[in-house]
Amino acid sequence: MFSYRHAYHAGNHADVLKHTILISIVQYMAQKEVGFTVVDTHAGAGIYRLDSDAAELSKEADEGLRQLLKSAAAKGTELEEMLGEYIQELERFNPSGSLKIYPGSPMIAHDYLRRQDKLKLFELHPTDSRMLEKHIEQLRAGRQINCYKEDGFEGLKKLLPPPTRRGLVLMDPSYEMKSDYARVIGCIQDGLRRFVTGTFMIWYPVIARPEAHDLPRRLKALAQEVGKPWLHATLRIKSGQMGSQLDVLGTNNSPKRPGLAASGVFIINQPHTLKDQLKVSLPQMVDLMGQDALAGFTLESGV
Repeated sequence: MFSYRHAYHAGNHADVLKHTILISIVQYMAQKEVGFTVVDTHAGAGIYRLDSDAAELSKEADEGLRQLLKSAAAKGTELEEMLGEYIQELERFNPSGSLKIYPGSPMIAHDYLRRQDKLKLFELHPTDSRMLEKHIEQLRAGRQINCYKEDGFEGLKKLLPPPTRRGLVLMDPSYEMKSDYARVIGCIQDGLRRFVTGTFMIWYPVIARPEAHDLPRRLKALAQEVGKPWLHATLRIKSGQMGSQLDVLGTNNSPKRPGLAASGVFIINQPHTLKDQLKVSLPQMVDLMGQDALAGFTLESGV
């Protein structure tokens, strides 16, 4: 249950996709004066070292963030707005100019919050939970941030709807257990009952597993049932026949290569500007991180 550690995967292509979208959504929500709440159901440790033993062993950042920057420099490509903002955010955590620190979703979200906004973080892994609390304490954010050493699937219920009726729920479990897929569906279904106007963002690995294939279809059905807009984006950087979930995602003892080839993000109640932004950023992600002819993206939306 606790074998997955994101330290092995920080800065990979899935993080580039997920965090680029996360920044865009939080920026959009901050345009209104009324405060909002961000809930991260699987927050992780909050900050990761790209020069750690775990990162050096997996080398997934070499196919993601580092490849993005390397290719952009080699081709003389100017990063479009979404990717440019993402890189600027990483630079704020690395003022020396050398990208050694990678902020996870909690730190990225916090950087865009205002005084009236809140951040709620769930992390059940004992080591990552302790690290998360330590990193949050260093922010001296007071009551703006709450950490819970609880199951995020269950803990989310007590936070919805947030007081201002504005919020984003980010859900990106490890999926190391097949049951995670069903729990995502059940949690989103319950979340929409409690907070139908909320924005729900779900990341998932695109792998050869029926549950992973069915997840976006089932999420689309949930959105359609309540008549809410949805957006689904996937990014593939290379070919590859995926094996078991642990083969793809790795463990704290033995992360395995060649690693994840593709991932997706499904959003319910997305900002109306997001699709047009992704129409520009997704092709650039493929151009800069794609490794072979099977690299590509998909982008669809509806109500």
